[in-house]
Amino acid sequence: MDSRVNTKLLRKVLVGFIREEVEKVGLRKGVLGLSGGIDSALVAFLAAEALGPENVYACIMPYRTSNPESEAHALLVAEQLGLNYRVIEITSMVDAYFELFPEADQMRRGNKMARERMTVLYDHSAAFSALVLGTSNKTELLLGYGTLYGDMASALNPIGDIYKSHVWQLSQEMGVPEVVIRKKPSADLWAGQTDEQELGFTYREVDELLYHMVDLRFSRAELVAKGFAPAFIDLIYGKVQNSHFKRRLPVIAKVSNRTIDRDFRYSRDWGK
Repeated sequence: MDSRVNTKLLRKVLVGFIREEVEKVGLRKGVLGLSGGIDSALVAFLAAEALGPENVYACIMPYRTSNPESEAHALLVAEQLGLNYRVIEITSMVDAYFELFPEADQMRRGNKMARERMTVLYDHSAAFSALVLGTSNKTELLLGYGTLYGDMASALNPIGDIYKSHVWQLSQEMGVPEVVIRKKPSADLWAGQTDEQELGFTYREVDELLYHMVDLRFSRAELVAKGFAPAFIDLIYGKVQNSHFKRRLPVIAKVSNRTIDRDFRYSRDWGK
């Protein structure tokens, strides 16, 4: 993939996207979850530039096993930008549920945390008449590395079409704090968790493969000829294929002439 992107142009496009998509539905504000990681930090910077920091609401939502560093980095970003922010502890909400299901494994608990955070964001969306801004990048969306109706949910997502490798570059352009840019990516769902450790490969490795596989539409033979290991190709292809349901609306049984998301598909501002 192109190792460098035109970050100044990308910045202009994404800032314009946020402003246009928020204003076209008659609103002026955005709300997002600020985790202390680079993706949400970048979206916060883009939103502050697009809407004005006074129109951006950030929710910092730690769980009892969250790394305290994550909250500190989220606060750093919120205060640097001058956002409206609030720390909302989700421990009691999550633990109250799992008192009923003490046998639940890490995956179930992690999914519950992600969805609990999203319920908070959508409540704030209603409270402040603000659209929920997504923070999942293209790499995560293609791999299905996220929780459906959790961190993958949003009203609009400004970084959903840029790979993680380019998130780092744009973050440098936007002035995201270096401590956030340089930290190991983590969903912070449990102590010591890192994305790359859990995935089993680095973002830079998989971004290169995904770019050729998805954007350039290389066949498997072409990918092998390019130098990608067959086992790695098959692993990533399987992840993309098996997570496709996360990137679509729920499947609707077709019983009429015009079915939502099949025959009746329009942009968000249809009818205006």
